[in-house]
Amino acid sequence: MDMPITGDDSLEAIDRHGLLHPFTNLRGHAEGTLGGPRIITGGQGVRITDQHGKTYIDGFAGLYCVNIGYGRTEVAEAIYEQAKKLAYYHAYAGHSNEPAIRLTGRLLRMAPGKMSKVFYGLSGSDANETQVKLVWYYNNALGRPEKKKIISRHRGYHGGSVMSGSLTGLPVFHQAFDLPVKPVLHTSTPHYYWQHEPGESEAGFARRCADELEAMILAEGPETVAAFIGEPVLGTGGIIPPPAGYWPAIQAVLKKYDVLMIADEVVCGFGRIGTDFGCQAYGIEPDMVTVAKGLTSAYAPLSAALVSEPVWEVLQQGSDKLGTFAHGYTYSAHPIGAAAALANLDIVEGEDLAGNARDTGGYLQERLQAAFADHPLVGEVRGIGLLAAIEFVADKPSKTRFDPGLKVGAKVSAACLEEGLIARAMPHGDILGFAPPLVISRADVDDVVARTERAIARVTETLAKEGVLTAA
Repeated sequence: MDMPITGDDSLEAIDRHGLLHPFTNLRGHAEGTLGGPRIITGGQGVRITDQHGKTYIDGFAGLYCVNIGYGRTEVAEAIYEQAKKLAYYHAYAGHSNEPAIRLTGRLLRMAPGKMSKVFYGLSGSDANETQVKLVWYYNNALGRPEKKKIISRHRGYHGGSVMSGSLTGLPVFHQAFDLPVKPVLHTSTPHYYWQHEPGESEAGFARRCADELEAMILAEGPETVAAFIGEPVLGTGGIIPPPAGYWPAIQAVLKKYDVLMIADEVVCGFGRIGTDFGCQAYGIEPDMVTVAKGLTSAYAPLSAALVSEPVWEVLQQGSDKLGTFAHGYTYSAHPIGAAAALANLDIVEGEDLAGNARDTGGYLQERLQAAFADHPLVGEVRGIGLLAAIEFVADKPSKTRFDPGLKVGAKVSAACLEEGLIARAMPHGDILGFAPPLVISRADVDDVVARTERAIARVTETLAKEGVLTAA
């Protein structure tokens, strides 16, 4: 049993005994056997510093979110100035504030598709929760009470709340939490490396994914399927760009059966893959769009659920019949979050960070391919822009996976940390993920690759000594 926290305890002790951490081994952290907490005290550009003064290259931009890098005083000053004028007022019953209004106009000008309205929250999870409620409201307004099922994808990531966690297609998010809840379904993971059949082209594989989606819709009954949600590039599920032709094939099925397309742009949005939004890179024409993370570069919490004009028209009709639109959050359209977003977007656009993600991101992809594509323990190097992943296998020719108990991906991530590089061990495989701030330079990329090479070499040597490898 933990001892009571006292005023004399260290920060580390208070953290271990008082803070319930997300995605952490609870007992290991509380007992201090995991070596934490690592208390981050500052950051500048692509680097952060911990309580011991050690500096790391943040190769994952926090959680894909610090697009403009750390230490941007422009955003801090915008937050400060807004807090002095109006730190908070709610958006219920037609109340508003200037930063939220200005941000709304800017988002609607930037957004993919023909977006018409913006609903604000604080996280990608609550934004996707909002999208589901909007889809249900939409179909109720149309007099289609049975058309409520939402199709996501295995290995998709859409949040950690009850409904957004159900949309997420990763078992670790479901076990022990009684998820997924109805009416969420999951269809194929569009990962060509693992899922294609012998001799099947990327286009053929994409067509098969679309056929499997259509078969699911027909089996469930098109009159019951309301929406499909997908990230332009799968993020937490393994950083998996779609195969050639995937999105056109999927969208054709959705249009055929009157199924709304929700584009989850939480990771891809605001420049990460070299375009303003992932939809633009893949020709996606969404009915609804979810954004967060890069909207403020995480300098303040803010998310948004955007809906297209046709969806908005139906929502209005529903309000005519049902009265007050009874959905919202205390902090919806928070003025400090909106002020942070406006300052952040000034940097994203003014410094052409999407262009840097395209160009320096292209260099990152080239360097990772050159360094690791032929490594005997690397099955695939993949990515686009400033999203990239290395997936490890025990045997390259046969594509045999490592025993999950070896936790090879986690070991490489830990070795990277020892090298002063934060690169993330991804779930559902032995995968090392990269998503650095969009301000990263080519010199920084060279540093990231060099540190990753040393980390992989060290883990490879350890596995060989343990007799895990037949050759290395």
